[in-house]
This record gives sequence, C-alpha cells and structure tokens, in this order.
Amino acid sequence: MSAASRLRPAFVETFPATLDQGVLYISITYRTCGHLCCCGCGEEVITPLSPAQWSVTYNGETVSLAPSIGNWALACQSHYWIRNGDIHWSRRYSAQEIAANCERDRGRLDEASADADRTSLARLRRRLNRWRR
Repeated sequence: MSAASRLRPAFVETFPATLDQGVLYISITYRTCGHLCCCGCGEEVITPLSPAQWSVTYNGETVSLAPSIGNWALACQSHYWIRNGDIHWSRRYSAQEIAANCERDRGRLDEASADADRTSLARLRRRLNRWRR
C-alpha cells in the first residue's frame, strides 16, 4: 500500500469491515472518524469526535480534522494533518515529545470528563429541585 496524499469523506452510520485507503469514514451517530494510516502501513486509525479530542469540518466537498493525527501507538509513528482533504505531513516527534503529548491529551480527557460530571450533577440538582417544588 502506498502513502495517501488525499482523503475523501464518506459519511456512514458504521464503518465497513474493511476500510479503503484514501477514505475518511465519518460516523456522526457514533461521533467517530476512521481511516487507514496515510503513511501506507495499512493500520486503522480511529479518531473520536469530542471537544477534548478531534473535531471534523466539512465544507460540502472536503473534510478537515483537528488537531493533527499522531499515530504514536503504531509502529510507523506517522504524524500528519488532514486539511481540506489534503494530507500535510508533520515532522517526527522524539520519544520525549510523544510522552508529553500523550500526557497533555490525558489531561484534556480528564478535564472534559470532570466537566461532564459537573454538568450532569448540575442537571440532576435542577431536576431534583423541580421535583421538590
């Protein structure tokens, strides 16, 4: 498999059993995107859509995904951006940079989880107050 230079969007409910190279599958239902690694290694890359993880932008023809895709857990450790369907390669990160990036990502997820818990608790309190009235 060769490296991809572009990804075309495919809006799906669920991902197919076998992903095609050059396609960014987008499931709004499951708030997830998936594609084969753009380096050509053939590994599946899954990107959950959430404020603490990735966001997708669709302009009617092409898609962008932010932030970058850092495949630190894959053997290739490829790193790239998906902007308007084009693949923009980034530099390789050192082991220290990868560790720092992973730690920052964990912090964002922890913070988002805490925010969700606070929001759920506030919602529960409002319901309880309405019920008491």
